[in-house]
Amino acid sequence: MSRPRFLADNDLNDTIVLGVLRREPGIEFKRLRDLGLAALPDDAVIEYAARENWIVVSHDVNTMTDAAFARLSSQQTMNGLFLVHQRNPPGPAIEDLVLIWADSEAEEWAQQVRFLPL
Repeated sequence: MSRPRFLADNDLNDTIVLGVLRREPGIEFKRLRDLGLAALPDDAVIEYAARENWIVVSHDVNTMTDAAFARLSSQQTMNGLFLVHQRNPPGPAIEDLVLIWADSEAEEWAQQVRFLPL
């Protein structure tokens, strides 16, 4: 079992990433652009995250959701997708991500698409 690792999609508000890391510096939370992967389409983001054991966090509730469900319907693995509506304040998503990291195992989120706050 392992701790969840989070990968921020390009459209995720940096306030969420920075807020999570301020609350718990031990959390592994990377941004696609920091990894040189900013140009990847959604399906490639999901593929990369599956291969590298990341849970994707995104505001893109339309096309990222479509990419995740397409992957699941083709019987491919996925480490999880957390979606946050852009209109929601970042605080509850920050709290949930810290809680998820502290109180769950990464494997619990495999094959799931969930909206934050939970």
